[in-house]
Amino acid sequence: MGIVAGLDSSAEATRIVVCDADTGAVLKQGYAPHPSEGAEPHETDPQSWLLSLGEAAGGGVLEGVRAIGVSAQQHALVPLDAQGATVRPALVGSDKRMQATAADLADALDGGRAAWASAVGTVPGPAHQVTKLRWLARNEPENAARTAAVLQAHDWLVWQLLGRPTRRTTDRGGASGTGYWSAGEGVWRPDLAELALGHPVALPEVLGPSEAAGTTPEGLLIAPGTGETMAAAFGLGVRAGDAVVSLGGSGSVMAIHHEAIGDAAVTAFADATGMHLPVVRLLNAVRVLRGTAELLGTDLDGLSALALKSTPGAHGLVLLPYLAGERTPDLPYTAGTLSGLRRESMRPEHLARAAFEGMLCSVADALGVLRARGVEVERVFLLGSAAELPAVRAVAASLFGARVVVPQPADYAALGAARQAAWALGVHEGRLDPARPPAWQGAAAQVIEADEEERLVGAAVRQQYTAVREETHPGGLRGARAAVTPNRGRADLTRP
Repeated sequence: MGIVAGLDSSAEATRIVVCDADTGAVLKQGYAPHPSEGAEPHETDPQSWLLSLGEAAGGGVLEGVRAIGVSAQQHALVPLDAQGATVRPALVGSDKRMQATAADLADALDGGRAAWASAVGTVPGPAHQVTKLRWLARNEPENAARTAAVLQAHDWLVWQLLGRPTRRTTDRGGASGTGYWSAGEGVWRPDLAELALGHPVALPEVLGPSEAAGTTPEGLLIAPGTGETMAAAFGLGVRAGDAVVSLGGSGSVMAIHHEAIGDAAVTAFADATGMHLPVVRLLNAVRVLRGTAELLGTDLDGLSALALKSTPGAHGLVLLPYLAGERTPDLPYTAGTLSGLRRESMRPEHLARAAFEGMLCSVADALGVLRARGVEVERVFLLGSAAELPAVRAVAASLFGARVVVPQPADYAALGAARQAAWALGVHEGRLDPARPPAWQGAAAQVIEADEEERLVGAAVRQQYTAVREETHPGGLRGARAAVTPNRGRADLTRP
């Protein structure tokens, strides 16, 4: 009953949505960018998050709200001293200064990368908090020595909203991205935080998905909060059998699953509902399309129009889109490959088609990694500006072997935070089941499903791509081989 709010403090701004607690209908919204004066790259004064929150909430946006959920950028490290003051500006994002530190830390644990994946479901990377703790110890030893506790961005905001109580909290979704919490066992690994920082450090209490972090003196209930990725999945309404493909310059594929999966290829996140969120990352997505568009003297819309003038299989052209190296498969120092050049295939429309098919086949490889580990994928939610391109919509479903859902643009992380607030409020009042979130209406979306003929053609395109990938990089995706759809009824993809 009543209204709830979700706020998302991203890397750039604070967004607020105020929703009906029963239906999820959006009633009001607020927005404000973070102040950026004097900010160093990958360093942020956490006070800027509070300033933009106050501005976004201006004009009575939060009037009548009974509960608030908080989503915030992941991988932000807020080091606190023994009195709760910030030791230094928060370290945020994927900081290139951390690259050498991440490699060093991966080797610091007996057993290396495999041991990290077994312990916490991920291998330290430049973005992880555990890596930033190591960097702090190596580069700012005085600040490291003063660090008595660590929080993430959403942890810190929840703590501030509650008036900085003695108890500090987080949620399992945010904790799963730190590099020192085990998604499989559901416990902190303080020994790994100590390994990184050089001394023990206080870690926040991990709350259940519907457990309130506390109540303000004014009676406003504060939900546990979560990371942006988990909040967006919750706001979209994804469930078991769903995967979410995010297409930015790089890309990611994540899915809802009943158990943790963590190895060198899959990051074991937890979601905001008590389930798990295995993630496979790609270094190349829209950057492949932009590079091809520049080469052909056009933009993304023009590239899409060109691609649709070609035919499935791009007249035999295959682009392995590893322009920035690649993470899936693990080929950090490789380059892209263009195969199948013939005189008749050397046309702009065929290169454009090869770029789209290569990018989406690479995404299909990532989906295959998840499927090969027992993750069911029946629907694929496609996010990012590239999802709006007609060429992507025309071929994605046939290449993915699943229905494709293209949601309308919305503040899904803020919506997920609001849904979490409604859940925590309902449990607090005894109206909702702690194990079952409120059934809000799902995202408005276009659903694309390939027919049998399109699936056969898509399977043939995948087979053509896989043959080139295996010839060029043999065994690069051993774990995904079983997930590649066989070509039933062979198609000649070199014919116009």
